[in-house]
Amino acid sequence: MTDLFPSLGRAVLSQLHPRMLWMTVLPFLLASVVWGGILYFSWDAVMAGARGFLETSMLTSWIYRALDALGMASLRALVAPLIVVALTVPLVVISLLVFIGVFSVPSVISFLDRSYPHLEQKRGASFTASALNSIGCTLAVLFVGLITIPLWLIPPFFALIPPLLWGWLTYRVMSYDALALHASAEERKLLMRRHRLPMIIMGIAMGVLGSAPTLLWVSSVAVIFLFPFVLLASVWMYVLIFIFSALWFGHYCLRALTRLRAEQGGPAQDEAMVIEMERPPALPPQG
Repeated sequence: MTDLFPSLGRAVLSQLHPRMLWMTVLPFLLASVVWGGILYFSWDAVMAGARGFLETSMLTSWIYRALDALGMASLRALVAPLIVVALTVPLVVISLLVFIGVFSVPSVISFLDRSYPHLEQKRGASFTASALNSIGCTLAVLFVGLITIPLWLIPPFFALIPPLLWGWLTYRVMSYDALALHASAEERKLLMRRHRLPMIIMGIAMGVLGSAPTLLWVSSVAVIFLFPFVLLASVWMYVLIFIFSALWFGHYCLRALTRLRAEQGGPAQDEAMVIEMERPPALPPQG
């Protein structure tokens, strides 16, 4: 737990570096092109299918009757767009998390490597292993999310389940990729087990931070034609949050790895690095 806030401070400073700000552009452009194309060509068909499905759903009939009883029959038209948006945004976010975990985190760790020059790179995980880990964890979260959907309608589960799922997913993806370059497979497993609680807390914190762009797309449902533009803004905010998450996990994991090697009687440079870690964080050099 002692490295939680020092790593957070270093992540904030690292995020201000032009290279890290520029790194948010590529995932944003890729997600915008891919999902923009999907929505452009399929929006009408998806909306028609959603309305057809909802018209025959008992739950939707109950919602419609409730709206009629409350004198808000005009809101019927918003039910289908809300369902489509609610299903689309998580898919966009998950695709972003996987992409950033596989492609962007290695660049982030390479950027952070200058802050930990004495830390030996043992390359305990390959690109393929990282991709499989991200996909496997994502599928596990989607499965748990689907089977727990009925609980999302019951207080306080609707407020507890999503942050816990996002916290676990972020912890598993970001910590694995943050340690892939520098840690051996044994070191990575030990650190992920030893620091599970603080890293889950970090993941939950990032999930809560991710509620900000969620509020944007929820507000766009009332004026549905604004949804594509709001989705673009939300995508960029999610990318920024995930890159920051990679920086936070990167600093935390590399500091934890340095301490582990010092505890195990590693080379003198690891001891020197522990001393270096205790100094106040400084903004990484430009370039």
